[in-house]
Amino acid sequence: MSYREGRFWQPDVTVATVVVRDGRLLCVEEHSNGNGAKGRSLVINQPAGHLEPDESLQDAALRETREETGWDVRLTAFIGAYQWKAPETGRHYLRFAFAAEPLRHDPQRTLDEGIVRALWLTPSELLDARDRHRSPLVWQVVADCLAGSRQPLSLLRQVT
Repeated sequence: MSYREGRFWQPDVTVATVVVRDGRLLCVEEHSNGNGAKGRSLVINQPAGHLEPDESLQDAALRETREETGWDVRLTAFIGAYQWKAPETGRHYLRFAFAAEPLRHDPQRTLDEGIVRALWLTPSELLDARDRHRSPLVWQVVADCLAGSRQPLSLLRQVT
């Protein structure tokens, strides 16, 4: 019934998109509010963020991609669901990842706070920068996508 100290435990629910164009992956370079010796650092992630109340997973993925990169995308598949516990903070994350294709870019769009820039990296460039990944989820999601992990979007349902 309770997690500890009478509190209800709940993971952070996040979404992420893997957007591929001409063999490159749409990524974001962002500030991370790190704890410990590294403090605040510049990390690489795919467009990703938290699910908001009354929002579907798919709508959250589209919104986060637009807010963090200025790109409108079309979701093409569900890659998978990932569970991870951040060792520094002990926070638990449940990430739902989507494959997407780019549609149009708005270069005038102001990006979310903390986002330095959007950039297109080859898979090997992203892998070579793994010491800067926001979490191990970044590469795991991309590796699964590149390996062909694709499920129909209809697998996810929002019941109202």
